Amino acid sequence: MTMEATRYDDGTISYPGHPRSRSGAEPVETIDLSEYTAEIVTWTTSTATPPGVREPNHLAIVEFDVSDAVDDGEGVETSVRALVQLTDDEAETGDEVEPVYTEELREPGAGIREPDSQDWDGYRFEPV
Repeated sequence: MTMEATRYDDGTISYPGHPRSRSGAEPVETIDLSEYTAEIVTWTTSTATPPGVREPNHLAIVEFDVSDAVDDGEGVETSVRALVQLTDDEAETGDEVEPVYTEELREPGAGIREPDSQDWDGYRFEPV
């Protein structure tokens, strides 16, 4: 499974990707963020979670440095931020974290929707 960010012809990077950048630029490539480590910019713990989401839920805004994946030309962004779940509460601002694939990000049987529609896999992030 990939965690794809999109780079646009105006030099911006977005996660998740969109058909166009904020300025209307076209996508030129994708970058798989699951291959990178990231730095925690800020974090919080949510104790009032939606049905099926673990409680407490440790969340962070992380920044990926993808400079090796893009040209170092002028005006080209080399980082992208994402909101992610942490594996535990043992992380601090400035810590380096890496993605760990998780088959079930939420309990499929919890909530008001059909269990099959709640089958979500993805990544949580743990300290390096």
